[in-house]
This record gives sequence, C-alpha cells and structure tokens, in this order.
Amino acid sequence: MPIVVFNQKGGVGKSTITCNLAAISASQGLRTLVIDLDPQGNSTSYLLGGAAAEGQPTVADFFETTLSYSFKSIPPTDFLVETPFENLDVMPSSPALHELLVKLESRQKIYKLREALQQLADTYERIYIDTAPALNFYTRAALIGATGCLIPFDCDSFSRQALYTLLDNVQEIRADHNPDLQVDGIVVNQFQSRANLPQRMVAELIEEGLPVLQPYLPSSVRIRESHEQCLPMIYLDPNHKITLALIELHDGLRA
Repeated sequence: MPIVVFNQKGGVGKSTITCNLAAISASQGLRTLVIDLDPQGNSTSYLLGGAAAEGQPTVADFFETTLSYSFKSIPPTDFLVETPFENLDVMPSSPALHELLVKLESRQKIYKLREALQQLADTYERIYIDTAPALNFYTRAALIGATGCLIPFDCDSFSRQALYTLLDNVQEIRADHNPDLQVDGIVVNQFQSRANLPQRMVAELIEEGLPVLQPYLPSSVRIRESHEQCLPMIYLDPNHKITLALIELHDGLRA
C-alpha cells in the first residue's frame, strides 16, 4: 500500500507526517520504507541524521539506472539504506534529482517508480513517499505508482486555494494513469484549537464534503525538537499528545 504524502504548497508538514507515520508503522512491527523524492532531503535527514553520508545509494541513483540500457537490471532494494530504527529503511534523497529531471522527462521514464514499488511490495508492508512541493515528474511518478495519497493542510488560506487544484490534479492522474489511486484524506496539521480561523476553515472543508481526517495534529514545539534530534515522536516522546494523535491517525489509515 504505497502512500504518497503530497501538497503543492511548501511548509505544510509533508516530511514530518511521512516520517512519523512510517516510524509508527515500524514500531508496530511492520517492515516499512520511506522513499524521499524531495531534493531538499528533509525526510532523509530526519531518519538518518548524522548517518547520512556520501557514498550511500540514493533515489537519484535509482532513477539514473533507468536511463541506461542493461541486460542485468538492478533491483530497487540495492538503493535502500537502513535507518537506526528497527523495521524502517529509507531510499534517500539527493540534490542530483534536479539534474536528472529533464532527462527523465524526455526519455519518458514516468512508470519506472511504479515498477520498483511493485517489486518492493514483496519486502515491505508499508511504503510512504515524501514529495517536493511541486507537481513535477517525481510527484507524478509517485502518484502513478501509489494506491493512496495523504494531503497535509495547515489551515492557511493559501493552502486552501492550492488544495482544490491538487485534488483536480490527483483526479486527472487517476483517470489517465492509475485507477487504483485514492485520496486517503486531508491531514489537518498545526491545528490551533482555540483560534477561530482554523476551526472555521476546517468546518468549511467538511461542509464541502472533502475527506478531512481525524484527529487534527496540534501545533507543538516538541516536533521541532524531534527534527533537531532526528528522532520521530514515537521514539522521542511516545506519550506526548501529538504522538498519540499521530498513532490514532496511523491506525485509522490502516483500518
């Protein structure tokens, strides 16, 4: 069940949600993989911390192999790196994704990630894909290969405007390339329960019939500490309110 975490607006918590849901899956004994398609590599840094080093295989290396013809195909497992956390691996990001973009588009390699995901499904019970804040080749490839899409939403008017375009784009990819793709839901992130604007904005989304998920993820400085220490919340503070909210969100998706 590959799940893409995607929003064309930046700063909505894609990497945070990706890594924390993956860490919860792993902590529950599920073989879990994160694929980091964002050249900024926030998920890679979050999960590997100081262990992220040059010379390790990356997702850019995977895509580069799709550009060269060879009788011997390289399995996608060759591009994975173990994290310090049991049951959790990552296909790390790389700034080289920028350089490969035009070549991959011109050579029409959009389905190669889907082929890799199909192979990886034999090894992993959960696969989460982090994406850049753009509908580019890599994001489209992820949506073509996934079965689900989670949309982080940070209760901002700009994020709301982008939401409708994003939903249209997902529907287009579903119609043209991937009929199995479903919008699993909108994840309300950095929710301030005492502020009027977030409450009103979320209520309006629900009234419009959009798939807003419960629970809403509260704002917390503990998340920033989690980033700094490269420890997803389930490992840093398993009883914190945001950890419990993430577990509830994770288990609801699994059901």
